[in-house]
Amino acid sequence: MKYVKAFISEILWDCSWFCSAMYERENDQRQNEEEERILQANNRRFNSLFEYPDNSIKTSKYSFFNFLPVNLFEQFRRLANAYFLILLFLQLIPQISSLAWYTTVIPLIVVLSITGVKDAIDDVKRHQSDQQVNNRSVLILVNGRIEENKWRNVQVGDIIKLENDHPVTADVLLLSSSEPYGLTYIETADLDGETNLKVKQAVSATSDMEDNLELLSAFNGEVRCEPPNNKLDRFSGTLSYLGDTYFLDYERLLLRGCIIRNTDWCYGLVVYTGPDTKLMQNSGRSTFKRTHIDHLMNVLVLWIFMLLGGMCFLLSIGHGIWESNRGYYFQAFLPWERYITSSAASSALAFWSYFIVLNTMVPISLYVSVEIIRLGNSYYINWDRKMFYAPKNTPAQARTTTLNEELGQVEYVFSDKTGTLTENVMIFNKCSINGKTYGYSYDENGQCVPKCPSNKVDFSYNRLADPKFSFYDKTLVEAVKSEDPLVYLFFLCLSLCHTVMSEEKVEGELVYQAQSPDEGALVTASRNFGFVFHSRTPETITVIEMGRVRVYRLLAILDFSNERKRMSVIVRTPEDRVMLFCKGADTIIYELLHPSCAALSVVTMDQLDDFASEGLRTLMVAYRELDKAFFQTWIKKHGEAWLTLENREKKLALVYEEIERDLLLLGATAIEDKLQSGVPETIVTLNKAKIKMWVLTGDKQETAVNIAYSCRIFKDEMDAVFMVEGTDRETVLEELRTARKKMKPESLLESDPINIYLARKSKMPFKAVDEVPNGSYGLVISGCSLAYALESNTEFELLRTACMCKGVVCCRMTPLQKAQVVDLVKRYKKVVTLAIGDGANDIGMIKAAHIGVGISGQEGMQATLSSDFSFCQFRYLQRLLLVHGRWSYNRMCKFLSYFFYKNFAFTLVHFWYAFFNGFSAQTVYDVWFIAFYNLVYTSLPILGLSLFEKDVNETWSLCYPELYEPGQHNLYFNKKEFMKCLLHGIYSSFVLFFVPMGTVFNSERSDGKDISDFQSFSLLVQTTLIWVMTMQIALSTTYWTMINHAFTWGSLGLYFCILFLLCSDGMCLMFPSVFNFLGVARNGLNQPQLWLCLVLSSVLCLIPLMGYNFLKPILWPINVDKVLNRIHFCLKHPLPPPVQIKVKHPGLRRSAYAFSHKQGFGALITSGKTLKSRAFTRR
Repeated sequence: MKYVKAFISEILWDCSWFCSAMYERENDQRQNEEEERILQANNRRFNSLFEYPDNSIKTSKYSFFNFLPVNLFEQFRRLANAYFLILLFLQLIPQISSLAWYTTVIPLIVVLSITGVKDAIDDVKRHQSDQQVNNRSVLILVNGRIEENKWRNVQVGDIIKLENDHPVTADVLLLSSSEPYGLTYIETADLDGETNLKVKQAVSATSDMEDNLELLSAFNGEVRCEPPNNKLDRFSGTLSYLGDTYFLDYERLLLRGCIIRNTDWCYGLVVYTGPDTKLMQNSGRSTFKRTHIDHLMNVLVLWIFMLLGGMCFLLSIGHGIWESNRGYYFQAFLPWERYITSSAASSALAFWSYFIVLNTMVPISLYVSVEIIRLGNSYYINWDRKMFYAPKNTPAQARTTTLNEELGQVEYVFSDKTGTLTENVMIFNKCSINGKTYGYSYDENGQCVPKCPSNKVDFSYNRLADPKFSFYDKTLVEAVKSEDPLVYLFFLCLSLCHTVMSEEKVEGELVYQAQSPDEGALVTASRNFGFVFHSRTPETITVIEMGRVRVYRLLAILDFSNERKRMSVIVRTPEDRVMLFCKGADTIIYELLHPSCAALSVVTMDQLDDFASEGLRTLMVAYRELDKAFFQTWIKKHGEAWLTLENREKKLALVYEEIERDLLLLGATAIEDKLQSGVPETIVTLNKAKIKMWVLTGDKQETAVNIAYSCRIFKDEMDAVFMVEGTDRETVLEELRTARKKMKPESLLESDPINIYLARKSKMPFKAVDEVPNGSYGLVISGCSLAYALESNTEFELLRTACMCKGVVCCRMTPLQKAQVVDLVKRYKKVVTLAIGDGANDIGMIKAAHIGVGISGQEGMQATLSSDFSFCQFRYLQRLLLVHGRWSYNRMCKFLSYFFYKNFAFTLVHFWYAFFNGFSAQTVYDVWFIAFYNLVYTSLPILGLSLFEKDVNETWSLCYPELYEPGQHNLYFNKKEFMKCLLHGIYSSFVLFFVPMGTVFNSERSDGKDISDFQSFSLLVQTTLIWVMTMQIALSTTYWTMINHAFTWGSLGLYFCILFLLCSDGMCLMFPSVFNFLGVARNGLNQPQLWLCLVLSSVLCLIPLMGYNFLKPILWPINVDKVLNRIHFCLKHPLPPPVQIKVKHPGLRRSAYAFSHKQGFGALITSGKTLKSRAFTRR
């Protein structure tokens, strides 16, 4: 079910899944009926016939009037609440009730009230968020005038005005803009995680309207297009206007979530609104996420119900037998009621009476306690100063409170690349010119030293330098100033060979609009070193070279493509020389070099190896001076190929190859695709915790693989990295099997145990068994190959191969494929998965995973709004999992173990007592003790444990990631641990009943009075029970705080205070029918027998626990026990800090020519459409 959420800061709180389901169901039904969208500009009456939704977003669930009934209805849909409601009705039947009705009503009201208040607070925040978004201002064209209105009032067919740096209100068809030819620059960070600008162009029929309100108001074009869908990169339709029909595609559509950049204004026709926008449609479907422990608790509660039913049945049989054999003789004193006709009827009533008495086997406070614990642990995440990102003033945020302990059980992390692992910021880091490397920092003695601010190059001599650019090698500036000819050509190439567009809004302040961050980094570097790209026209490029303005005639752009992996420009210099400048992937340029460059190319290749070992993205730079006659012949061939309609791309590539040869090598560049701080260290730490890392990205293969090496997902010392690049199912299957054969040859044999296991599993999906490879491997698979690998008959082969690899990179993926990969692992591996991303294209996998994490970085907030947890930096993930996740899991397991144990011990005392009271369903305890046991007496100590417990502090949790392993295998609370709690509870209840029974049986006080009465016995049992439970919680606590002490010992003291109050003369005299334990506390607690019984019972109950905790690490140790022993040893014997030695591993050269994911801007530049003025003269 979709979360109906807006973009950026629209929603800061989780939307209720139930509300989303209702809202989405209506939208889905309407969209299924809509086969084609028809709308007419400026005609609301016509458009209203189709009942399109308005532009409002609704995430709130309740109103003032329906809150109480709807909230109560939802709460009673929970099995536990419904169970206690039924129990309340049973207690109102006097024939079967042996407990007062208020013993159930009081806890039930408390639970319902706490949950209701929490839901109300959340919904108020959702209402506020809805109002904030829906009441944003927008400019709408109404009757020839621009009027300011609210987002919620925008309707399909309206014409709206969008201004620079403003978000797009809805999905609109671009009509006109302030830029030439109706161009509009947008930033799509919220949609695809890319910060580089993209260009949209208005429909040709409307671009001439510009901002003429009279023409725009008269526009009555009719649009027919596809119905709402979630395809972010596709749109098709037609525009009928003035008798002509115009084809509409994705390049004409501005999507909600985009930001208008470098465009003063633009006008658009609203096509999709509110839930119909592609942003909302792409929010994907969300299920109500429950943890593995939730599912386990549901199973265990069913077990308890069956145990409860069995006990009630057994005791009712005992009651029937007792009534038949013994009850007859008591009828003179206790005659049967008129409605009891036989012992069988009495037995049937006894069944329901015991059902009421033993109801605390399933305590109502369990679920509310779990919610309180989760809420508290969520606040720890929100309050964690070490996950607070100061530059953005943004803390980590737990956007849901139901998944905390699941954070301690993650085995697979699926991560986006751009904006998640990287900052999407490219930095010119190093370069090589004519065989000499620049970019290292040197001291006065010429020794290489680490980079520091004091070594930063001073670019003050260049008034056009970018102040944000940093470089630390002063020798490069000296080479530039010395007018070294090769250095001059190197930077001239960088300033000419690109498709960057410049803008000078303020004199002296240039703003570059780069198609990719790579190009922006190179042009900015050349700018700072004195070769400033100033402006361009379709036929010229103006460069300011060391203060001199020079204009180069642009003769041709040989544009970049994924196949060519290079780009070239041909220019005529002011000296009338025809020059070709080229830059591209080193492996490509190397093949195009002139033989005279052989020696220089060997040196440069070695330097590229050094750059690659540092994880830098490399390019080669070369040039060629062209003979004018040769160029004239070539340009004619180029023009013919350009005008060809058939196989134009192929013919152009052949023409390009004729001129891109015999190049002279200038050098190479090394760009740092700046990783977020701490990413490699985080991934290494997660690997030590046996968490596998998969990168799912829409980026190209070279870039993704390069980042995988930089992040240490892939390592140079790996035995192999497999590339799956097949374009059909058979090839992909063969490549996967070949990889699996190398990793584990026996896995292809029928005799392999896992294959035998799989052959027996006819039903799919089933749990895939872990397989251990014979080395360390990685896997790279493209989106095209993945489409075949994810088919039903090959997906398991993909899973087996990928899961044996240390790291997996899936590139060129669609958002749907990301979600499919996550779902594949979920279905077969039965492990906890986590997906982390930052853009709208990551929402699918974020919602498909058990846990979704959003990065609230510069790529937008859309993923954050659909996530379960959010923060600003990837490095915080290790703290989220290894600290907060592990603590939450440990705390929840301790809570459940203790909670089930204390209720078994409390309730099963009634079972033993039944054999001594004729199975009459009489309770052992005072009714007020039953009402307060879970609600008051034992609630605070376990909450203190569950909120503050730490087996080790955060430092050790991060130093020893191995501590995370128990959660992955759910070792601390499972069905086996539950049975231990049950057996321990049975044993403790046995002790708690028979030791006090033996103590008071035929006992007398020192003055000779009898103390073997029911009330004294009840007091003794309940006091001993409280004391034992307090000692148990004290033994389970390893991290004591003042709050723990106050809760634990304060609850014990509170019990005695309430006990004396309930047994006081005043209460018993005022309400004799309610408080009838008059003076029992005063008389009973001064007896030495009671304190002896208390000590003896405590010892007998605690000995098994203490013995088990002592022997378990010795006789049945697990890995975490060994780690804890090491930590305890280190605490007693601190070691000196180790000396860190940086080892440089020889790296494989990884070319990363990643200027764009699509065709370059070359054709757009030469078309002249980027000019600010429409009038220009061709030379």
